[in-house]
Amino acid sequence: MALHLIPRSLIYVEAVSEHGSIQAASRAIGVSASAIDRQIVLLEERAGVQLFERRTTGMALSAAGEVFVVLARRWRSDESRVWSDVKHLQGVDTGHIRIVTMDSLVNGPIPRFLARIGERYPRVRIDVEIASPDQAFTDLDTGVADIALAFNLRPHRDIHVIWSEELPLFCVVSPRHDLAGAKNTKLQEAIAYPLVLQSRSLAIRRILEARYAWLFSDNRPPVVTNSLQLLKHLVASGGHVALTSEFDAAQELLDGKLKAIPLVDLGLSVQNICVAISSRRTLPRICRIVMEELAAEMSTVLTEVRATT
Repeated sequence: MALHLIPRSLIYVEAVSEHGSIQAASRAIGVSASAIDRQIVLLEERAGVQLFERRTTGMALSAAGEVFVVLARRWRSDESRVWSDVKHLQGVDTGHIRIVTMDSLVNGPIPRFLARIGERYPRVRIDVEIASPDQAFTDLDTGVADIALAFNLRPHRDIHVIWSEELPLFCVVSPRHDLAGAKNTKLQEAIAYPLVLQSRSLAIRRILEARYAWLFSDNRPPVVTNSLQLLKHLVASGGHVALTSEFDAAQELLDGKLKAIPLVDLGLSVQNICVAISSRRTLPRICRIVMEELAAEMSTVLTEVRATT
């Protein structure tokens, strides 16, 4: 088994939680099932509560078990920071950084950012997970993620925002659309055309529904989807319009595949985007560098996108 600074008992609890059984965890981490079971039993005796519910289909974390998994992730994060800082003292920038972000950013800004980081810091590993804003908050809070690039991340005393921008609502259309040549438009003009709208699983839909509920009335049958990629594809085909922020379609706007028309009768920022970290954790130096690079990249992309509108 590889050398870890994390207590063995926490590694075992985390492994069983991830793989669903002691036998599966044993195969995954190369430790005997009896050793894993013994450590878990000792923890349960010390805590006076079961960490797992034993089922015929496997083992499921109890509420107490979840506390230990969160602790394991924090230990793992601290371990990564220690090794990274020790390597930096030797003149080597290395580390493992976990970023959580949104689906709409993966076909433009994120690949561009990752390519640049890969060139500058080839020994840094970066994991990118796609999640909702609510899940992004949870991942930061529990230590699953080091950095969040998210829309509408809810404010919290333990979340430190590094960079943030308000995102007004735009009417996004194909360059072939009737509205494409307009310098601006009004909401009533935009909705005269077929709409493709976000489903309730996306935060912008809930914001739109709260402020413009009449858009979702029964006599307006729009296309509704939880996929921003499908939304942009339908708009690019020329027949639909979408109500969204310019960052949701950043790469398509930069490539000239879509156009964002300002909605002059609203003047409201229904979304914001931010780069954030947990204020309860000390990040390795390389993670702080990557965080600042990410914030700078997003600021640059937004400036470029706004130059197209």
